[in-house]
Amino acid sequence: MGEPLNVGIIGVGAISAQYLANLPRLPQLRLVAVADLDLARAEAVAAEHPGVRACSVDELLADPTVDTVLNLTIPAAHASIALRAIAAGKDVYGEKPLAATTAEARQVLDAAAAAGVRVGCAPDTVLGTGIQTARRAIDDGLIGTPFAATATMVTPGHERWHPNPDFYYAAGGGPLLDMGPYYVTALVTLLGPVTRVAGAASRLRSTRTIGSGARKGESVPVSIDTHVAGILTHESRAISTLLMSFDAVATTAAPIEVHGDAGSLAVPDPNGFQGTVRHFALGSDDWTDLPVSAGYRDSGRGFGLADLADTPPDAEPRAGGRLAFHVLDVLESVLRSAASGQAERVGSTAERPAAVPLS
Repeated sequence: MGEPLNVGIIGVGAISAQYLANLPRLPQLRLVAVADLDLARAEAVAAEHPGVRACSVDELLADPTVDTVLNLTIPAAHASIALRAIAAGKDVYGEKPLAATTAEARQVLDAAAAAGVRVGCAPDTVLGTGIQTARRAIDDGLIGTPFAATATMVTPGHERWHPNPDFYYAAGGGPLLDMGPYYVTALVTLLGPVTRVAGAASRLRSTRTIGSGARKGESVPVSIDTHVAGILTHESRAISTLLMSFDAVATTAAPIEVHGDAGSLAVPDPNGFQGTVRHFALGSDDWTDLPVSAGYRDSGRGFGLADLADTPPDAEPRAGGRLAFHVLDVLESVLRSAASGQAERVGSTAERPAAVPLS
């Protein structure tokens, strides 16, 4: 490894705290600048991190000492900031999704290819020991031939705790686009890319009531479906069943289950980096916990950017733009299918990312 990448963060909202906590642990990365539309907020962050300067977005993008832009803006701004960073000759790594739409995401990937810079994108949770231990078990043949999976995320709604939940219930929101990237990225990591989907969707209520903060008691209009189900057919011929809901109260299902002809796995929450993988072998009487066998130990947000820094320039990082594009394409395809009532072919593909050895 050579000199660390100089990183500039654009957008220092709530999610930035997790990145700021982890970047000092990653020798491949050196945080040098932070920017936000609210300069005072950027200045407050810089004051807590010696050697980091606060600046405007324009100043950060123009700064030749910044090698990589960590794009932590709101989803609607992901593409525009990424395109500006690419135009400035910088690598870019962003929070999920890669862009608000696949059309915008394609512009980002095409611009990066033309400029010779790299694109990475969250979620990097799949690089932790939880998903990677499950990946190792599948690759080692512990469950035989995998042929099915389920992915389940239910919550009665973010308005119960979020003081400004409006965007969850407007175009671009909803359970599939909000939480689906974690689950579908994990499914692609475990079982490979998706070729075909069928979807269905519904909504229970036309309004939601905010449960906390200054707007407690205020009603928020719901303009999108809040319960989405999908059937994903993988290139490997495995079939995954996806359930993402802002309507259901609770579930006893594992976040992800993978079934093979010789056993089954219960996989931990893909919105986290750790967790216990459980195995039920054909002919056994109960579940057993698998020892941690792969993935970055004690990892957190930012490890995907560090992985990009370690990846040769001519190779795709594990949390790369192509994977993020494919995941977004799958999610959009499920929603189109739900609207039309017809199954959809997924136009994109992505290589199954390389496994992460235990480290």
